[in-house]
Amino acid sequence: MDFAALLDRIADDVAPEIGRGAVADYIPALARVEPRRFGMAVAEVDGGVHGVGDWEVPFSIQSMSKVFTLALALSHGDGLWARVGREPSGNPFNSLVQLENEDGIPRNPFINAGALVVTDELAHHGDAAEKLLRFFQEESGRAGIGIDAEVAASEAENADRNRALAYFMASYRNMLHPVPAVLDQYVRQCSIAMTCADVARSAVFLARHGVRNDGTRLLGLSAAKRINAVMLTCGTYDAAGEFAYRVGLPGKSGVGGGIVAIVPGRCAVCVWSPCLDARGNSVAGVAALDRFTTLTGWSIF
Repeated sequence: MDFAALLDRIADDVAPEIGRGAVADYIPALARVEPRRFGMAVAEVDGGVHGVGDWEVPFSIQSMSKVFTLALALSHGDGLWARVGREPSGNPFNSLVQLENEDGIPRNPFINAGALVVTDELAHHGDAAEKLLRFFQEESGRAGIGIDAEVAASEAENADRNRALAYFMASYRNMLHPVPAVLDQYVRQCSIAMTCADVARSAVFLARHGVRNDGTRLLGLSAAKRINAVMLTCGTYDAAGEFAYRVGLPGKSGVGGGIVAIVPGRCAVCVWSPCLDARGNSVAGVAALDRFTTLTGWSIF
């Protein structure tokens, strides 16, 4: 595969989509991001990495972090699934409605309530954000990856809905650590700044069925398969069906404009373009992944 030519073609094809939509404005620090950025990187299972555009410009990973905290939590066992479901929500990612109807058990680990439970579970093994940061530094090979302090402060100042979700779950005894501590770790994990190359390198363990870049195994085959399955059904908020239809890969988006997708046995792909559609997914990012699977013929279907 000539990835340089492929990625150049994709960048040309999706150029009309770049800047369509709107940057996330409910987090003030994200509202100031240059809207016409676009980057895309592919990390192959054999270690090769390829990119185009702004693929080496750091951005706020936001909800893409949820894939990795889920993997780290499951590396300690699957008891987490007693606390969070695996079904699509059909509601906004920060909705309180389902929690009351379902006795404080979040519908899946990628909506905010579910991700808070995952962070709470990972906190049994130390500070979840610091554990995630070390994982990214090791997998990407870039020790300079860190937390964007401005984004973290901005998120912390605008975290009332997440605070409400966490305390509501605590009332059902589905939060096992003090809520302020979990919220702090959750905000910091979402505020990590990475490049497309960093994210793709860090996610390729899912394309290798659980094996990390150093050859050690993070997850068993079944756990890696299940994370990919939940990414496919729940990874793009309430647009997962449309994403599966257009792209045909497990994926997880973030309101920073990033999307990470997995081609099992082949590669991990990360695309970044900050302008979002009404459901919180990058307009140009989805278009780029659509072109990627169309041009390569690589899909799980």
